[in-house]
Amino acid sequence: MTNSTILKQDIIKAFQSRHATKEFDATKKVSAENMNFILETAHLSPSSFGFEPWHFVVVQDAALREQLKPVAWGAPLKLDTASHFVLGLAMKAPMVKHDAEYIMHMMKEVKQLPEDVIEMYSKLYREFQERDFDLDTDKKLFDWASKQTYIALGNMMTSAALIGIDSCPIEGFHQEKAEALLQEKFGIDTNKYGLAYMVAFGYRKEEPVRTKSRRNIEDIVSWK
Repeated sequence: MTNSTILKQDIIKAFQSRHATKEFDATKKVSAENMNFILETAHLSPSSFGFEPWHFVVVQDAALREQLKPVAWGAPLKLDTASHFVLGLAMKAPMVKHDAEYIMHMMKEVKQLPEDVIEMYSKLYREFQERDFDLDTDKKLFDWASKQTYIALGNMMTSAALIGIDSCPIEGFHQEKAEALLQEKFGIDTNKYGLAYMVAFGYRKEEPVRTKSRRNIEDIVSWK
């Protein structure tokens, strides 16, 4: 695209307006079209090696939202008022280890790589895990997959802000208890997937009391 219809100042304005919305206007709903747009930006997000180690669960059932409250101390008000509530799941070791069946599926069926490229990719991916990043435990592999899932989170929140929809990322939950609930009530195989974050979408009930504060850009950017 050479002639963008999105102006840079409009993008900055969206970032300035965006804030972690603590309470949404429960009477306002995000349209199906807009929510599908937000989810499509997650779908199109980049990931390491392009292996997409994520899954997103959109929780609209009121009873399921209610059951999340005891295991997610940072979420109750959002669960009550958000138009849409999304669980960001990251793949665990059985899915993302270099010799996992899922990885071979991605290379063969999804990317449709030729055999010689698959052989090269497999070697690079194994070296990446074993040598470059020392991903030698299940926890390290899950943490690495979660990093990829956060890229999709940022893209979802940014795309939402650009079309006037508010959001709030949530890490305030007990991971072990939350995953036990996902296994029991949501049908999630928690041997394969773990909960990386939650994120709520909707329209703010009130404007934030405080203005956005950030360090000076000179404090966070160095040019060499």
